[in-house]
Amino acid sequence: MKKLEIVIKPDLLDDAKVLLESCDIKGMMVSNIMGYGNQKGFTKTYRGTTYTVNFLPKIMIETITDDATADHIIQLLTDKLPSDEIGGGKIFVIPVENVIRLRTGEYGEDAI
Repeated sequence: MKKLEIVIKPDLLDDAKVLLESCDIKGMMVSNIMGYGNQKGFTKTYRGTTYTVNFLPKIMIETITDDATADHIIQLLTDKLPSDEIGGGKIFVIPVENVIRLRTGEYGEDAI
């Protein structure tokens, strides 16, 4: 099993959600986050005052799925959500040792 942490620009959320739902994932969590990578934020001028915005709004989608579906999701997202702009997003792939459903006591992929 793999946990995918998908960090994207907020305007790509609807497209990413449609793509993930087409892969029959069992669920996802979506969080509003702030951060920066290579772009290091940007500088703005407001009413004559210049200031730097270091942390930019991002969305993080988290889902856990089997290995084959994770590979399919990664391929689908990189094909359909490419961005030529810096700050387009990242996918973090994390191995998951086990999942336990509290309500039933199921383990592994049955608990997803």
